[in-house]
Amino acid sequence: MKKLAFIGMMAAVALTMSSCFGGGAQQPQQAVEEEPDSVEDYMPFDQTIYGLCGNGTAMNTLQLLTDNGDTLNLDMTNAQENGQVFGGLQAGDRMAVLPNKAKTEAVIVINQNTLLGDWVMPNPIDGSSEVGIRIKEGGVAESIDQSSIIYKTWKIYNGKLEILSQREGGGDMEELNLYEIILLGADSLVYKTSGVEKQDEETFEYSRWKEKPAMDLHGLQLEDSGDEFRIDH
Repeated sequence: MKKLAFIGMMAAVALTMSSCFGGGAQQPQQAVEEEPDSVEDYMPFDQTIYGLCGNGTAMNTLQLLTDNGDTLNLDMTNAQENGQVFGGLQAGDRMAVLPNKAKTEAVIVINQNTLLGDWVMPNPIDGSSEVGIRIKEGGVAESIDQSSIIYKTWKIYNGKLEILSQREGGGDMEELNLYEIILLGADSLVYKTSGVEKQDEETFEYSRWKEKPAMDLHGLQLEDSGDEFRIDH
């Protein structure tokens, strides 16, 4: 028994010395492949709350019936004073709200029903036509009478308007831009690029698209007489 114990002790000593002096072959460590960081990894978590404007909404309080089934009564005093309530308040309209951390105040309020629709502005190249963006339900965006840029999707991200687009000749490269809403009304939408230097800031001023009155070949407006059009000379 003593002989066996001695042999075991010597084997342990030999193994230890082999490890210390590199005598044993070590298994190479497999390199761990890490996925490259994406843009989303560096973007702050979206705090936007979606829901419907409730009947309990008052002058300084927004009642928000959230998509999660909660009912929040948010103080809008500061948001109103800071001009951060966009699109008006109408019971039943869909809202996107950036709240404070305690979810007791609304920091930014955006009426998505008002945001939806066709928005146009004079063509910046020559002003002879109108170009714009179509904001549709479900986060779909489309270009209006312009081929140089293709709008694809939109959403509200932390109180800002996020638009995904693709430029002509850019291959499959897509651009994701954030815009700060300046004005949103029944007939007006103004937003500017967010997070850029002042000299690189760009402002977009749109008006609600409206069907133009019918014109004859001489540029005279045709008036609707009920069943048919007539020309006033």
